[in-house]
Amino acid sequence: MRIVSVLILIVLVGCGGPEARRPVEVKSGSFFKQSVKRSKELLAKEEKMIQDIIDRDTVHQYAHSASGSWFYYDVKNDTEEYTPQTDDLVVMSYNLVGFNNDTIYSMEDIGILKYKVDKQELFPGLRNSVKMLKEGETATFLFPSSLAYGYHGDNDRIGINVPVKATVSVMKIEKKEDQEAAE
Repeated sequence: MRIVSVLILIVLVGCGGPEARRPVEVKSGSFFKQSVKRSKELLAKEEKMIQDIIDRDTVHQYAHSASGSWFYYDVKNDTEEYTPQTDDLVVMSYNLVGFNNDTIYSMEDIGILKYKVDKQELFPGLRNSVKMLKEGETATFLFPSSLAYGYHGDNDRIGINVPVKATVSVMKIEKKEDQEAAE
């Protein structure tokens, strides 16, 4: 009888559920908090640089876009109303210049670009800016690095966290409906 009770006791003790494993290393989230803090500080520094450029430029009237860039029109088209929408084909050109006016990529380097709105890769600031311009318009945009090539740069001429200035010209907008009709 004693053996049976010992066996029952062993079976009951041995039938406990699996015990959860504890993490080897506990993460507090401090890395992410520090990263967010660094990004906010970088953005504040770049916005101050942009504000200094705007303050020194007495010729142009700058506006702030909803996406976070600042811009002025070089050529404004008041006769057109249509701005590019998703799937429209935009024929455009642009250049990229550093904040100290050093040319990074000229319009000749980049050439004329056919861009399918929101369907092809452009850096975030340029992608948003194209949708603001009407056919025949040219505008100059100031982008903080977060809207330009960000932390990675372009792996060529644009380094890490470099804010840029871009002059963008929209030559032609072919609406999605017009493209479908031509097919």
